[in-house]
Amino acid sequence: MSREPRRPRCAPLIPRARGGRAQRAVLVLLVLCAVVLLLAGQPLVPTARSLALHFATLQTGELLKGACYLAEEIFHLDSRHHGSFWRALSSCFPPHWHGPMLLVCGSAYVALFGDGQQHGLHLILASLCQLLILALGLRKPSAVEMSEMSERSKQNVAHGLAWSFYVGYLKIVLPRVKKCMEEFSRANPNLPACRKTWKLHILIPLSCDIYDDLEKADSNIQYVTELTETTLARAGIKKRVYKHSLYAITDEENQLWHCAVEYATPLQTLYAMSQDECAAFSREERLEQAKLFYRTLEEILRGSKECADTYRLIAYEEPEEAESHFLSREIAWHLRQEHREEISVQEQSHPPTPSTTLDSAELNLQISVSDLPQPLRTDGF
Repeated sequence: MSREPRRPRCAPLIPRARGGRAQRAVLVLLVLCAVVLLLAGQPLVPTARSLALHFATLQTGELLKGACYLAEEIFHLDSRHHGSFWRALSSCFPPHWHGPMLLVCGSAYVALFGDGQQHGLHLILASLCQLLILALGLRKPSAVEMSEMSERSKQNVAHGLAWSFYVGYLKIVLPRVKKCMEEFSRANPNLPACRKTWKLHILIPLSCDIYDDLEKADSNIQYVTELTETTLARAGIKKRVYKHSLYAITDEENQLWHCAVEYATPLQTLYAMSQDECAAFSREERLEQAKLFYRTLEEILRGSKECADTYRLIAYEEPEEAESHFLSREIAWHLRQEHREEISVQEQSHPPTPSTTLDSAELNLQISVSDLPQPLRTDGF
């Protein structure tokens, strides 16, 4: 019995989109604080006065921050805001409820102060504290906040690269992959055909380190031929050619697999950016963007009906210790999975039924020696 090849140990961990746990944590802490205030038995008026003061202070800080940004944006009205001062104003003060909130909190604060204290002094002190916070840079968003904002707004480098890769390449070639593989299979009937592997296998190394020649990356990967090319007029280029290379993959059991495989070329952009000082792109940021590229591309392709069942994304992290056949083993694992999926589909479409065929021994036993018809069953029924 052949040994079951193990899954490569360097399977990558692709982060999922962040959920609403942070917001739920805010609600839980809010309830806890309210319970603590109730149990402390604080008087209602002083508590409401303090809350109004804190709200007014926070809103004052937001308005001051917007005013500071506006001092810069008025010098870029034509280039950034189409010459509109109101557009610049709305960009610096995006949430429109900051002003009304400050007005309500300020009014409540004044109404609750019945002892005639100087409200102007409190406003000046609040403004001073907020300006100090801004000057010292204490209100800058954390790395997690920046990452979440960029992911939610779909403005990461990875989002742009994934969409460009899909619209400019995959959307064109993927619908034609199965036809190209079918033509190759007809031209080479001696090779075993597994229709589930008739896909474009896209390699996504999270290190973004891409080999131009797969045979040099792994000696168990050998070039076979080019599949039928597709020629289109594209973006002013007459007869632009799209084609894929077919490779033979040798697995750990020396079994040969054939598949169309290539790297996701946008990863070269991420790698080049991390090597260029002008891009200011660190290795950690490159890794994060590579994972986000994989996740975004997977979401795009999953929603594309015309590309369904025409691709396989193979994301991986290379092991710390160099392995000469790591890449071929990784590809072979995916091909083996596709082969199992095909067998599973065939079993589901053709459920096992009682066999109606008989072997030669059974036929010999049931052939009557008499010229007259005889019952097949020995019990006489």
